[in-house]
Amino acid sequence: MREDSKTATGETAERRATQHVVLVTGASGAGRSTAIDALEDFGYEVIDNLPLNLIPRLISGEPLDMPLALGLDVRTRDFSADALADAVDALVANPMLEVDVLFLDCRVEVLAQRYSETRRRHPLAGGDSTIQGIEREIDLLAPIRARADVLIDTSDLSVHDLKAEIQRWLGMEEGEALTVSVQSFSYKRGVPRGLDLVFDVRFLQNPHWQPELRPHTGLDARVADHVAQDPRYQGFLSRIVDLLTFLLPAYAAEGKAHLAVGFGCTGGRHRSVALAETVAKALADSGWRVSIRHRELGGSAGGAETGQIGGNST
Repeated sequence: MREDSKTATGETAERRATQHVVLVTGASGAGRSTAIDALEDFGYEVIDNLPLNLIPRLISGEPLDMPLALGLDVRTRDFSADALADAVDALVANPMLEVDVLFLDCRVEVLAQRYSETRRRHPLAGGDSTIQGIEREIDLLAPIRARADVLIDTSDLSVHDLKAEIQRWLGMEEGEALTVSVQSFSYKRGVPRGLDLVFDVRFLQNPHWQPELRPHTGLDARVADHVAQDPRYQGFLSRIVDLLTFLLPAYAAEGKAHLAVGFGCTGGRHRSVALAETVAKALADSGWRVSIRHRELGGSAGGAETGQIGGNST
C-alpha cells in the first residue's frame, strides 16, 4: 500500500532551484534504514539520527549541490512528535527548501514478527513486551504520520519492493538509479578491488610494440584505431556490449545501485583504456549512467577520471 499527497513526476525547474530535503521517519522495524540506503543510492546526501536541534544549523547555509535525506526515529536525541513537528514547520517555512516527510508504516503483527526474527528489543519496550513497545511508538508517531507527504506501508514489501516504491516516488525510470563504472587497469598491479565483472583484453594486438604509438594511450585515436584493427576486436566488442546490455536491466530490477566493470591488459595504458572508452560510450548511448576510470593514467596511484556520461547522468 502506498499513499502520496504529493505527486513526483521527475525533477522540475523549481526543485533544481531549491534544496530538496526528505525527512525519513516511521515505526521502528518498518524499513527506515532501507529507505535511507535507497535514497543514498539515488544521489541523496544522507544523515541518520541527527539531533533535532541541529537541523536548523544544517540547512542555514547555502543549498547543497545534491538533495538531502535525514533519518529520524524515536532513538534520535531529544525526539518527540512535537519537536519533530516544529522542525518540519521550520523547514517548510524556508522558501529555499522543498520538504517532504516520508513515513514508513507497518502492521503491528508484522513488526512484532520482524523483531522476533532478529531477536532485537524494541526501543520503547522497556520491561514490557515487544507488542506494547510497538503500540507506544505508534501512538507517539500518530501526529507525524497524519502530516506525512508520502506514506509507504512496508508490511508486504521486500527490501527490493521498498526501494522500487521510493524510486517510483522520485519519478525515476527503472534502471536510472543504476550507475555503471567502467575501469581500465594493468594486470601487473593486480585487479582493482570492487569489480563485479572483469574482462582480459591481453589477446588483442598490443600498441606497445609500435614505437610511434608506445608513448600514447588508449585515449589517442591512433592507438584506439590500432587496437580496433585486430580481427578479433569487433566480435569481442559486440559480444561484450550485448552481454552488458542484457545484464544491466536485470541488475537494476534486483535493486543493485552500482556495477563496476573492468578491462585489463598488460600495462593498463593502451588496449584496456581503448576498450573501456568504447564500451562506456556504447552503454551511455543506450541510456545508462556511466563513469569512466583509468587506473594507470594520470600520473598517480589514484588513476584518472575521464568523467561521467550517459543519457541519465546529471
